Amino acid sequence: MPDPPRHNLPAEPNRFVGRERDLDELRGLFRETRVVTLCGVGGIGKTRLALRVAAGLVSAYPDGVWLVELARLSHPELVDQEIGRVLGVREEAGRPVLGTVLDRLRRLHCLLLFDNCEHLIDRCAEVAAALIAACPRLSVLATSREPLRIAGELIWRVPPLDVPHEGSPEADSVQLFVDRAAAAGTKLGPGSLPDVVRLCRALDGLPLALELAAARTSLLSPGQIADRIDDRFSLLTTGGRTAPARQRTLLAAVEWSYDLLSAKEQVLLRRLSVFAGDFDLDLAEQVCAERPISEAEIVDLLGGLVDKSLVLCDESRRRYWLLETIKRYAVGCLRQAGEREVLRERHLRVVCELQERHFTTELVERGVPWARRLGALTMSKHLVVDQRMALDWSVESGNVPLGLRLCTASSGLLPLCGNLTETVTWIERLLSLDLSQVPDEQIAQAKGYLAYGLEARDELSRSLALAEESLAGLPATNMFARCVIHSLIVVVLLRMGRPEDAVHHAEEGLAQALRSGDAWNQAAALAGLSAVALTRGRLREAQRHGEEALARAREHGHRWIMARTATQLGAVAEFRGDLETAKAQYEMVVPWLRELGSDLDLSRALARVGRVTAMLHEFTVSREWLAASLALGRETGQRHGVALCLVGLSVLAECEGDLEGAVLAAGAATRLRESIGQHLPAIKAEELLGRARTKLGDGRATSLWSRGQAMSPDDAARHVLEGERLAQRAPVAAERVKHSLLTAREQEIAGLLTRGLSNRAIATELVISPATVARHIANIMEKLGYTSRAQIAVWAAEHPAVAP
Repeated sequence: MPDPPRHNLPAEPNRFVGRERDLDELRGLFRETRVVTLCGVGGIGKTRLALRVAAGLVSAYPDGVWLVELARLSHPELVDQEIGRVLGVREEAGRPVLGTVLDRLRRLHCLLLFDNCEHLIDRCAEVAAALIAACPRLSVLATSREPLRIAGELIWRVPPLDVPHEGSPEADSVQLFVDRAAAAGTKLGPGSLPDVVRLCRALDGLPLALELAAARTSLLSPGQIADRIDDRFSLLTTGGRTAPARQRTLLAAVEWSYDLLSAKEQVLLRRLSVFAGDFDLDLAEQVCAERPISEAEIVDLLGGLVDKSLVLCDESRRRYWLLETIKRYAVGCLRQAGEREVLRERHLRVVCELQERHFTTELVERGVPWARRLGALTMSKHLVVDQRMALDWSVESGNVPLGLRLCTASSGLLPLCGNLTETVTWIERLLSLDLSQVPDEQIAQAKGYLAYGLEARDELSRSLALAEESLAGLPATNMFARCVIHSLIVVVLLRMGRPEDAVHHAEEGLAQALRSGDAWNQAAALAGLSAVALTRGRLREAQRHGEEALARAREHGHRWIMARTATQLGAVAEFRGDLETAKAQYEMVVPWLRELGSDLDLSRALARVGRVTAMLHEFTVSREWLAASLALGRETGQRHGVALCLVGLSVLAECEGDLEGAVLAAGAATRLRESIGQHLPAIKAEELLGRARTKLGDGRATSLWSRGQAMSPDDAARHVLEGERLAQRAPVAAERVKHSLLTAREQEIAGLLTRGLSNRAIATELVISPATVARHIANIMEKLGYTSRAQIAVWAAEHPAVAP
């Protein structure tokens, strides 16, 4: 099986011409510096040159070369999200995504290519600086119309292509023009060379201008094109006098190309600028078909724009997009034509209707084959970038009803593919606007979906309050939304330790789903009832509800609800001690989640299989499952998945007889979960520590636990996965020197840290103030050369002679 590609660079659309010396110089620069920014005016070829440079550096970066396209982003906060998306890093609750990205890249030797930074220059500079500072083996290649202006940046001004000189017609610009003219179907003979030379000089060797001109050779000779270009330049003296000549030349080339279009082609080009990124023919027809062009004309007009190089497309001609320079020009034309508001509003309405249609097909409609549901999910994901632009307009224009409809009718709200933090932000922004024209039912439904996102962010109290408000405002006719909110409340109440209160909502959600024949929500409600029964120790009831839940999920066919219900059945079997059945249920989930591309859920599923196979003493298999889980957790940046994997590794270590490794991994898991607001069940940790104290002694067990809490997740995992054993080391003389540095009070506090006490708890025990405790701890760190409380605890546990 071939190795997966270590880059996401696109295939080159046509032959790369010239710039050989530039390529060699730029690649050589990365042996000396870590940040290179290619600067130049739009259309000078920054992106194409950067992609060619990056492609030649793939072999130099073992952990890959990754392109981050920024042109389509409209807000600075989306820069971090886009980097995370490219790297496969999923946002996690309560933590900025940049922190997760930094953790992912800290040890990697890779190159990031930030393309089109200029409209988000401040945030791009901040992010690049943070990445370079935290990741010593990372390099950054950026393209921008202006430098990032960060420490260590090397600014490389992209020159135009060489232009021909008197008596020497050979030049990169001529070669590019002839090459692109041939691609347009025009073979230029020797007699055309003088006109080509004149044209290349007039266009100052600007690649975009040359490509636009070459695309017209199917209609006009090089001489005719050169004559028209010269005429156009003479018209630019009334605008942009202070702009560099090459910028005026580029504007002239683009404006000239626009003027040569038919009236209807001009209308379509400027209307296509309303899309955030790439688009398909169907979307173009629905948004752009309005007088003077009909829907039937779109396909031919679009084909004409592709032929003239003003619109790009993939090989299948299914996805289309505009170069950023062309798009920005077209946006100005749209505004001048007075169509901006109308087109933005139509774009919002069309995207909303499409997402509602996909949502219904994927989740609500009965009897839909899985292939169609998956297709709807895939198309919904394709619309996410345009959905952001549409929501932007709903906020800007105050169209709250359509904005809320779009927020609550997209499967992007589901954990399987959604960015729940972004969803929360959009709904909160819309609900903060004037709601006088918004129906109460729509507000109630929006609050329910807001509660859905808040639960994923661990804001349980606020989530519960909003979910209850949602139920109170949703009419009985909106069955699907009411059932979803009931199931959400069950999850929240179980997480809050209130199973008795959760029963009513699970039962009510099931009753409503049965009345409406809604298999998705039947499965969700039954899974909730099973979880409630398991929490209350009613295993037969939990098993029965779990089996019914999986049956309803299979009836619906969506792999995500099938995975959720099968996981619940696996949990019941594991609790019952039927490990073989638990293993079978957990394994069944894995291919479903892989098909969905739900990496976060998949990481957790792999950890569950690894834990159960360890308890079955299938150690080699368990190690493979847990290693895969750990790798996926690292790649997606989800600490919850890594913590779950560490719990499995703790189980594996103890089952293999490595009680020391078990305590280390459990300590690391506990610390990691605490850092993200989650906790390992205390009874499980105490049971493990009890066994460790019996076998290893109190001091050794406490020392291992403290050491595990101080270890990085990677180090703790490596200890178990690679079969390492702790070396028994006697205290050395240097340690005794450290002992004498501490006062009696400091030694006493160091000993109390081994019990995991807070400053306030230590202050209470020693009858001193928390501030005094903090000062003592700071002194201890300085004397011992440590940087964390955990390091002090490990040291004190390993040297009980100096502890109280």
